[in-house]
Amino acid sequence: MKVTISKSKNSESFYIAKSFINNKGKSTSVNVRKLGTLKELLLEHGPTRDDVMKWAKQEARLETLKYKKEQQSKAVQITFHSDHKLDFDQQVFWRGGYLFPQTFYYRLQLDKTCRKIRDKYKFKFDLNAILSDLIYARILEPASKRSSYKIASEFLERPTYKLHDVYRALDVLGNECDLIQSEVYKNSHLLGKRNDKILYYDCTNYFFEIEQEDGDRKYGKSKEHRPNPIIQMGMFMDGDGIPLAFFLFPGNANEQTSLKPLEEKILQDFGCTKFIYCSDAGLGSEKIKKLNHADERAFIVTQSIKKLNKDDKAWALDKTGFKRVSDNLPVDLSKISDDDMGLYYKDAPYTPHTLQQRLIITYSPKYARYQKTIRSAQVERAENMIHSGNVKKERKNPNDPSRFIGKLAVTEEGEVAKIQNYLDTDKVEEEARYDGMYAVTTDLLDDEVQDILKVSEGRWEIEECFRIMKTEFEARPVFLHEDLRIKAHFLICFLSLIIYRYLEKELKGEYTCEKILGKLKAMNFADIQEQGYVPLYTRDKLTDALHKICGFETDFQFITKSHMRTIQKKSKCKE
Repeated sequence: MKVTISKSKNSESFYIAKSFINNKGKSTSVNVRKLGTLKELLLEHGPTRDDVMKWAKQEARLETLKYKKEQQSKAVQITFHSDHKLDFDQQVFWRGGYLFPQTFYYRLQLDKTCRKIRDKYKFKFDLNAILSDLIYARILEPASKRSSYKIASEFLERPTYKLHDVYRALDVLGNECDLIQSEVYKNSHLLGKRNDKILYYDCTNYFFEIEQEDGDRKYGKSKEHRPNPIIQMGMFMDGDGIPLAFFLFPGNANEQTSLKPLEEKILQDFGCTKFIYCSDAGLGSEKIKKLNHADERAFIVTQSIKKLNKDDKAWALDKTGFKRVSDNLPVDLSKISDDDMGLYYKDAPYTPHTLQQRLIITYSPKYARYQKTIRSAQVERAENMIHSGNVKKERKNPNDPSRFIGKLAVTEEGEVAKIQNYLDTDKVEEEARYDGMYAVTTDLLDDEVQDILKVSEGRWEIEECFRIMKTEFEARPVFLHEDLRIKAHFLICFLSLIIYRYLEKELKGEYTCEKILGKLKAMNFADIQEQGYVPLYTRDKLTDALHKICGFETDFQFITKSHMRTIQKKSKCKE
């Protein structure tokens, strides 16, 4: 609706008019309401003509909202004929679940980042449309780039680009991977303050369906024990579980070497200079600790009790000297009950080399019970392996039950004999000594133990991030060959993870990953004779929550074409 003015010799009249397209395809308008003459309106909404115009425009906005509401609630009559066939190549099914991650894509202003890259390269394809569709497809139906293009053709907003543009875009995305990561971090502050005072770091690797090494795809120690070349990824995550940055490195490289280049990027490009570095023992060498002991940084790193020196290990395993974490009162661990749910600790100065640290040992009866249960099952499996004669020659997994199987190859007189397998009870008892025990080292010498442990406990979220990328987003196996496109593939998976994590965070952790992704995949629509859409999903608390956090609604009995266009604009933060 808009304000129109009709002038005559003696008066000036104000109207609200509605624009529309007539049968000849031309734009025209019709007056739907007369507001009054200028002389009349000055008496009530004056004293100046500008005051009258300001009031009139507000009335036009209210009239527009009223019209839209009436259109939405308007009954729609559509006739179906049982003897009429569908039109040839008519598409009826449309995916709508992408609208929700699309909201966070635009809140992170990735469209503006794509425009910045476009202005740099001067290419003609729509990088924003390609990147966004690849991300939405990765979240909804992870597949190859060719299949993702087909999936995007089922979105309510179909691709305007061609398949060959997708592969061209991958080269650009690979080249601009670092820029995109830094822009996403900068724009993420628009969604709220980042908890970047605590940064978690971890590494994983991804296998390729190839037999020979090529580029950074090298033979290395696969997390999944695959006999294929792999590529490794190091990733930083903030204290709220939102990924920060990632870095790819060769499959045969020591993962500890991956930290420095990525941390330098965090310091220089992201401006994160004051944070606590938190990781597991495998990424907590003395060199890494010294790197994060500089300037305004600190570290909290897990410590293997088994790898402590003789004196420190004896002190750690000694049941005396513990305190309850909740109130710091001394506790004799030998007197606590088997079903105790508390957490206990003791700490002491720790200087294995030159860096002064603090070693904190914790004991959890609940964790001890869990470890005992797991080990009992593994011992039973080891006994079954001995009885059946099916003993593995090599162990790929440190938790393999065969670690409890000993071998005896000589007689009591020392003569060579047939190898005999037996249950190594000494090994079982040795492992039992560590039940419930957990250790961390830190250079935070004066902080409360409870606060330090709380930070360390958050490491599970970065492990979950990798799990989501590998399982729900199917980041591996990777079938691309060129290094730039491989980097682009992982960039798409990484951005998908960020967008999903923000959506999950807005839902306040009330739903599992499987439920959220399952619901997004199910939120589809049927096109009814090109007049509008009917939702094909079940409305529930989760769909209501998704609509609430994204600022639009799709759960009407019927959605007109114009209303759906409005929803699409809202999902892009344009209304």
